[in-house]
Amino acid sequence: MPLLCLKVSLGPGSVPGPGLTLALEGSTEKVTNPLFEKRPKQFGIGGALPPKKDLHRFVKWPKVVRIQRQRRILKQRLKVPPALNQFTRTLDKNLATNLFKMLLKYRPEDKAAKKERLLKRAQAEAEGKTVEAKKPIVVKYGLNHVTYLIEQSKAQLVVIAHDVDPIELVVWLPALCRKMEVPYCIVKGKARLGSIVHKKTASVLCLTTVKNEDKLEFSKILEAIKANFNDKFDEVRKKWGGGVMGSKSQAKTKAREKLLAKEAAQRMT
Repeated sequence: MPLLCLKVSLGPGSVPGPGLTLALEGSTEKVTNPLFEKRPKQFGIGGALPPKKDLHRFVKWPKVVRIQRQRRILKQRLKVPPALNQFTRTLDKNLATNLFKMLLKYRPEDKAAKKERLLKRAQAEAEGKTVEAKKPIVVKYGLNHVTYLIEQSKAQLVVIAHDVDPIELVVWLPALCRKMEVPYCIVKGKARLGSIVHKKTASVLCLTTVKNEDKLEFSKILEAIKANFNDKFDEVRKKWGGGVMGSKSQAKTKAREKLLAKEAAQRMT
């Protein structure tokens, strides 16, 4: 409670008496005007301003965002067949980090590097020198190209993005990899795959070979990927996804089950 301020004029050099001191200390009651009634706030339409809260639920989102949100909810609610549900199982973070470190070592050259290489080659040829054109070891990309490499048994590792749209483009690729006994994995982010090959996005990447100094590390990555994906293919192709209802629907179901259990218990007694 705030103290009541009293203005007391005292003469120069005078000390307030004990009675006045007690009166100042004891007067801690808040004085209210009886004409003003205490009314609780009404937060209805046309009432008081409501307190600040999270209004994301009521935002009118742009159409693109709205479709993304609806798609996410539908994937949770509807039953998702195993062929599509397998794309929710992605490579764990530690293994994915090691894999992307390996892929970055074999990035294809960008436009600037290619221009510089061709310029040096042209200068060398102009001077009459013989230039050895050695084929570089790089990451292969492009769905048709990677499919051809898998069919020819040239691919040693296939990396598929989990968020390809439309998903029908790559939904058959894990089955093909398993049939041809090629190690494959599903990782998060077509944009992350695209950054490796200097593109906006990439659906699938492939490694055909690696340098001798990286073979030991590459074999460890392949072993872990085989254990997580190729060896668990039979288990994954039987597992359906989705079928998760919202919180309100779950609460209703739980209440209904509780009521049925209570009725059954009463019948037994």
